[in-house]
Amino acid sequence: MSEIEIRDNRAAGRLEAVDAGEVVGRIEYFVLESPARALVPVHTIVEPAHEGKGIAGSLARELYALAEREGVPVAPLCPYVVKWAERHPDVAPAADPRLIAAAEDWLRAHPDQF
Repeated sequence: MSEIEIRDNRAAGRLEAVDAGEVVGRIEYFVLESPARALVPVHTIVEPAHEGKGIAGSLARELYALAEREGVPVAPLCPYVVKWAERHPDVAPAADPRLIAAAEDWLRAHPDQF
């Protein structure tokens, strides 16, 4: 296996793990604008042939690093990212419950997005 590259495909709403030019995992997310800007991961997906290689954790870590670089919080709705954040509070601060509620409201209002 070659080195996994993680790239932000903001236009598609995906943080992608790429191996030899192939997307082998991704976190699907959206950018919440109100009541405050936040990155909202909704799904984490790793292709079956690449499971167990730490790709999902690398994606979650990069999502939080990306949010930190942008100066915004992460409001996770994805169950994997929620659990990952609970295990890594040093790099994944707890989300404001108001942002989580706003993210849930946005997702309900846009059911065709995910």
